[in-house]
Amino acid sequence: MSGYSFASAAVHLDDPGTGHSPPQCPAEESVVPIVAHEWVNEEYRHMVVRATPKALAAQPGQFFHLLCPSPDEGELWFRRPQSVYRIQRSAGLLEFLYKVVGRGTKGLATLEPGDSLNMVGPLGVGFHLQPHWKNIVVLGRGVGLATMAPISQFAGEAGMRVTAILSARSPELALAADLFESVGDVIKVLDTDGSSEIGNVERILRRLIEEKRADAFFTCGSNRLMQLMKKLGREHGIPGQMAMEQIMACGLGPCYICVRTFERNGQKEMRRVCVEGPVFDLQECLGW
Repeated sequence: MSGYSFASAAVHLDDPGTGHSPPQCPAEESVVPIVAHEWVNEEYRHMVVRATPKALAAQPGQFFHLLCPSPDEGELWFRRPQSVYRIQRSAGLLEFLYKVVGRGTKGLATLEPGDSLNMVGPLGVGFHLQPHWKNIVVLGRGVGLATMAPISQFAGEAGMRVTAILSARSPELALAADLFESVGDVIKVLDTDGSSEIGNVERILRRLIEEKRADAFFTCGSNRLMQLMKKLGREHGIPGQMAMEQIMACGLGPCYICVRTFERNGQKEMRRVCVEGPVFDLQECLGW
């Protein structure tokens, strides 16, 4: 990886695939080898790394703070948060699916198989499932679909069925459909044919509620879709969780860059997305 300019690395670790942290700490900084890194369409890349045991203990909804090389002559001063896309514990692999949009992700996109990636994690609070749930509904849009994808694995292991409503501009951007199809039904709602219109999505959700296929709601990636799920959840007494997207600096809590406003018991309060989240109770979210 010579020639890459990184934001200041906290430590130097000699061997790829190694990490360090006290035994009682669930997160660590590790340097891991990249085993695959490909474009899945014109906007998104899929990266697979061989991870350490602590990294593989990540839960759906948690994230890693990645040290990205600079794509140009300037420096990158902060890591970039990246949610887990899939965890292959038996194979020792961790996967990320990300949109190449800013300098950090453009730099990340330059890494090739055989290069090493410095990452800190797993961080934050992930999704949780209640054992009495039998059918859950996932609603995501855009890059939020990558964040929601691990729920397919989580639900499958728990014997739950998933209805995944994937909202996107066009069919090729309705990501993670294959993962959700393995544990339930996939409904694509697209801008290209008008099916992503909020009224249509509401009709789909109400039908699932009527059919008793909505024990819980999960959402990420769209403020308007979150507000819809929140309304229907409140109306029908359906619990929900939302993965909040937010710019971060340290990813560990001290900098307070990622603070957002939430409402609990009628009172507004500030919370840090990196440590109190990124997954929150849907009814407490006010959007962004």
